[in-house]
Amino acid sequence: MASIDYRFSTDAIFPAQIEDCKAAVRWLRLNADILNLNPQRFGAWGESAGGNLVALLGTTGNVKEFDVGENLDVPSNVQAVVDYFGPTDFLQMDAHRLPGSKYRHNTLKSPESMLIGGPIQELKDRVARANPITYVTKDAPPFLIVHGDRDPHVPHHQSELLEAALKQAGVPVTLYTVKAPVSVNF
Repeated sequence: MASIDYRFSTDAIFPAQIEDCKAAVRWLRLNADILNLNPQRFGAWGESAGGNLVALLGTTGNVKEFDVGENLDVPSNVQAVVDYFGPTDFLQMDAHRLPGSKYRHNTLKSPESMLIGGPIQELKDRVARANPITYVTKDAPPFLIVHGDRDPHVPHHQSELLEAALKQAGVPVTLYTVKAPVSVNF
C-alpha cells in the first residue's frame, strides 16, 4: 500500500490535483519492482475530496489530458476504485443537501469553488472537468462506493449519480449506503 499526496485547492486549482495523482500512480508503477508492488493490480481508495480523485483516476484511465510531467510512457490507470463519499457533480450538491445543513456549495468560498478557481454556477465547464461522471466509459474499473445517507457535507445523491452513470456504461459497481440513526443532529 502507498499513500500519495496532491496539491490542495489552497495551493493550486483543478486539474492540478488529478495531475498529481496520475503522476504518483505512474511513479509507483515505474518503481513497482523496488516497492514490491504488482504493477498490473493497482487500486485506489479515497474519502471526500480523495473520493472524487480516486473516482477520477478510475474514469480517466484512457484520458491523456491529465497526464502531465514525468514518466508519460507509464500508464496512470487503476484496476479498482473504492470511493468513500466523494463529490461528483458540484452543481447538484446544494439541491440535495440535508434539510437544516449549514454547508453551502454554491458560495464563492466553498471548497468546490476554491477547487475550480471561481463560482461553480458561473464556471460550469470547469465543474464538468472535475466531475468523474464526465469521463465514464465501459472501460472503467470496478467501483465500490460507500456513503452515509445522512452525510451533512457531501449529499448521498452524489454517489447515486456516479453509481447510475457507471451502471449505464456497464461498469461493475456497488453502492453501499451506511444508514445513520434518524435522530442525528448537524
